[in-house]
Amino acid sequence: MKKIFIIFSLVICFVLPFSKNGTAQQKTFSAINNDKSKVSKNAKAATIIIQPFEGIAVNQVKYVYDKLKKYIPHVVLNKPMPLPKRAYYKARKRYKADTLNLILKGKTKNGFVTIGLTNKDISTDNGKIADWGVMGLAYLPGKACTVSTFRLSKKNINDQYFKVAIHELGHTQGLYHCPNKTCLMTAAEGKNNTDKETGFCVKCKTFLISKGWKL
Repeated sequence: MKKIFIIFSLVICFVLPFSKNGTAQQKTFSAINNDKSKVSKNAKAATIIIQPFEGIAVNQVKYVYDKLKKYIPHVVLNKPMPLPKRAYYKARKRYKADTLNLILKGKTKNGFVTIGLTNKDISTDNGKIADWGVMGLAYLPGKACTVSTFRLSKKNINDQYFKVAIHELGHTQGLYHCPNKTCLMTAAEGKNNTDKETGFCVKCKTFLISKGWKL
């Protein structure tokens, strides 16, 4: 099946404070990732690799990590890595999500899916719009996706971030947007509707269970 990008976009922007990075941040992330259990070679579900980019708040990554482990059998947390310079779009001071996904895909082996977490503004091409700001972008299906906190509201930001993350991971598994407005796979349609999302609908849940998710 041909891989295509799915856009999870939001027009209104909020600038959020940056977090600490560097060596101290890497040590903190190492402390979070204390699950040393080996991944079974016979595991049905793909192993999810969380790849934080430098600058993202530790508490936001921990929240996403802890929540994803409730849905997905195997989740691994990497140490933060610098945002690739070749993904930076200087004209708008944004990072191209397509490029970030391509880089993450190149680092991801078969049987794994990598999700990049950042607090920087990200964008993609959307038809005639060459630089469309988004909350997240994923291959459908595929081995990589990227999500950002930049366009989320400060209220409930951690929960919103998790919902964007699991939405994009759903795309990597092969799920399209869902018409059910309370489903985690509903389309953003230029708005932040995450607070209205209550979970996966029966159809999307059944599909993800077939992929080995714990739903």
